Amino acid sequence: MNAKSPDGTVKAVLGPTNTGKTHLAIERMCGHSSGMIGFPLRLLAREVYDRVAAIKGERQVALITGEERIEPPDARYFCCTVEAMPMQGRDYAFVALDEAQLAADPERGHIFTDRLLHARGREETMLLGSATLEPMVKALVPGAERIERPRFSTLRHAGGCKLSRLPPRSAVVAFSAEQVYAMAEMLRRFRGGAAVVMGALSPETRNRQVELFQNGEVDYIVATDAIGMGLNLDLNHVAFASLNKYDGKRKRRLSPAEMAQIAGRAGRHQRDGTFGTVSGLHGERGETPEFSDEEIYAIEEHRFQPLTHLFWREAEPRFDSLQALIDDLERAPDKAELRAAPEAIDLAVLKRLSEELFALEIRGAGLVRRFWEACSLPDFRQLGAEQHARFVARLWQDLSTGHLGADYVAARIAELDIMQGDIATLQGRIASIRSWAYICQRPDWVLGRDEMASRARAVEARLSDALHARLTERFVNRRTAILMKSMGQDGGTLPVMLEKDGRLTVEGESIGRLDGFRFSVDPGAALADRRMLLAAGEKALPAILEQRADWLLREGLGELELVQGAVRWDNRDLARIEMPADFGVPRLVLVRELSVLPEPSRKRLESGLLTWLAEKLEPLEPLRKLTEATRDPQAGSEARALLHTLIAGHGVVGRENAGLQHLPKELRPYLRKLGVQFGTLDIYAHALLKLAPRQLLHALGLDRRELQPAMLPVVPGAKRLPAGYRPAGTQAIRVDLAEKVLRAAFDARSKAGGQRNQRFGINPALGISIGLEPGNLERLLGAAGFRRHKSRELAEGAFGPPAPDVWTWHPRRADEGSGRNKGASDQSRRNKRHDQRKKGQRSSRPSPQAGPARGGGAFDALADLLG
Repeated sequence: MNAKSPDGTVKAVLGPTNTGKTHLAIERMCGHSSGMIGFPLRLLAREVYDRVAAIKGERQVALITGEERIEPPDARYFCCTVEAMPMQGRDYAFVALDEAQLAADPERGHIFTDRLLHARGREETMLLGSATLEPMVKALVPGAERIERPRFSTLRHAGGCKLSRLPPRSAVVAFSAEQVYAMAEMLRRFRGGAAVVMGALSPETRNRQVELFQNGEVDYIVATDAIGMGLNLDLNHVAFASLNKYDGKRKRRLSPAEMAQIAGRAGRHQRDGTFGTVSGLHGERGETPEFSDEEIYAIEEHRFQPLTHLFWREAEPRFDSLQALIDDLERAPDKAELRAAPEAIDLAVLKRLSEELFALEIRGAGLVRRFWEACSLPDFRQLGAEQHARFVARLWQDLSTGHLGADYVAARIAELDIMQGDIATLQGRIASIRSWAYICQRPDWVLGRDEMASRARAVEARLSDALHARLTERFVNRRTAILMKSMGQDGGTLPVMLEKDGRLTVEGESIGRLDGFRFSVDPGAALADRRMLLAAGEKALPAILEQRADWLLREGLGELELVQGAVRWDNRDLARIEMPADFGVPRLVLVRELSVLPEPSRKRLESGLLTWLAEKLEPLEPLRKLTEATRDPQAGSEARALLHTLIAGHGVVGRENAGLQHLPKELRPYLRKLGVQFGTLDIYAHALLKLAPRQLLHALGLDRRELQPAMLPVVPGAKRLPAGYRPAGTQAIRVDLAEKVLRAAFDARSKAGGQRNQRFGINPALGISIGLEPGNLERLLGAAGFRRHKSRELAEGAFGPPAPDVWTWHPRRADEGSGRNKGASDQSRRNKRHDQRKKGQRSSRPSPQAGPARGGGAFDALADLLG
């Protein structure tokens, strides 16, 4: 640093925000052989470091802040915070001080004043700041060249605006953490969320939040006055939620210059900006914050009261003793434009600890200087002088005799390496780790300095990531933010995507899911968001459903199924099936969800579903033929009546309910050609006993009886028999196989002669091989008129196989049912015999040639008419 350079090499570049002052300084520094720029914020120093490193290469650029130090051996360009600017033993061709008007800040102003007075470049020096600094530059640096730069864009007052109606790319400025959080919560509800920027955030977290806004993930940012210093944001409007702030001593109204510094963030480069207030909010006096006419004029015209003084403190005090150090730090300046700086935290800690007993042992310039360096540790935790002094005192126990042990520092860093907790907890940990990062950056404080500094930076990075995640989780509803930007678009251009798992997403955020063709809003959405999500989904539904319908007809027909009389896909009904009485071409009634399909697409889908359904209904062709025969005049009324009964039974009807006594024998061949089988106990259409037609009748909802999934020959009995089965004791047997067993029994009787009361044997192997138990086989044969006679047991002492049982057959009586009606028929027969005995009559018996019993079937009414 060349502190003796003449003032003629100094240029004071003054002007409002958005005048390109910092950009000019970067260009000038890169044009020199070496240079250094001091910035008010660590994040601004880091931003410029990245830009210069991209131009000059990382080996030639250094970054020096209180908590971070990147200094390659061959570095020629230095980006520093103002406090960390190397002031001794360095010589730079170019030196610049950014935001030099902060020399009037009560807390940090004395440091800026020192740099303004003494930081000089060998070839060129630049002081960058507000135009209000001009009188101070004239007085303190009289030979400096003053350059005024006009603002690139205009700034206009836009009045008050409700939070829910703020234009996109707006910043809301508040002056307390509580108000910042309240504004962010409301913006999350109204506009999908906002980024959050506060001085209490770590630089990394602040950068991540700014990036959230700059990348367009959110259109709003809520910040304290930290937004007015060095943050280059793509803002169109700045809205003040309050015009009062607490400055550490009292609550006061912002000065016009402070208002302009914040409002000037709106409008960058050639794009104009606006500023105003948030209406609908009420302060402590119940009034909405408003700018006065004078303040509006000053901000729009960039006319502010010039600075009348800067704060100063001795930058090179004596270190002879603690008292001499304190006296120099409290000494008044000797220039009228300078005022003694208020007592800063470092001086307060020094004075507090100088009263302790261990202070008596601090003697000699070296030890006093080291103690002052310890007291200068920034109070990142904002605990105040008393608490911060205790922390410094603990550090001094080790620093007074040497270094902080690596184990001790590592343990303190590890205690903070916890990512759980809420926003306030994480902020506290970040403040603490920043203290340790600063400690580890000191050249002679910590053993294993590089290792400990690396650990501290890694923990701070992880904590910053966790804090950013908490802020985003609490204050950003990314889905709502995206939809708010997209809702004005045409439905065809809305960026809604259909994922493989059925979710509808907008830029990766789920708004609901599509089950079949039914859209449902994400169940996790808040009640206030559901209407917006539904509107977004419905905008994009026609195009998405049309694509899904086309895919279904092209590739997805194999996934369709018939369930309870409906065509179903993806566990959702697409259409209800209305079958005509003749089992001809069915009619489809599409579900309501398909009404949003464009008309051509809906017709294509309906036609494709009908084609698919016609193929599926082919197993019902035998039933369709029976239905057509009911309209055939040649069939005769008796055959048509039987067909109607058979159709009503879906292919099976008990013989006792068929009314065969009215059917002329010459019509039976006609019915047999249609596939009708005349069994001993049942009349049935054999083709309809197959699995496919039974499943189809059940799926269509036409046959609501239980379905036997595999149409097994024999199944366990039940109160409700499966379709196509008849009871056989504790089991049920398929009617066609029951007829096969009975036909074998009749064949055995014929072979034995077939005479009345003729005894014959029946081989039970067929029934048992089918699956009938012996007792249930007897019950089935008994229903057809077969009776078993047990054989005599072998005489005592006789040897040989027992004689087989024998059977006889007796035709059923006219009033005798079969199967499940057998018990009722027996009781009726007993009652009739009792009545005949009372009247002295003999009960009449039918002739051996009697046929099947007369039933009260569909022919009863027809018989009365014919009679």
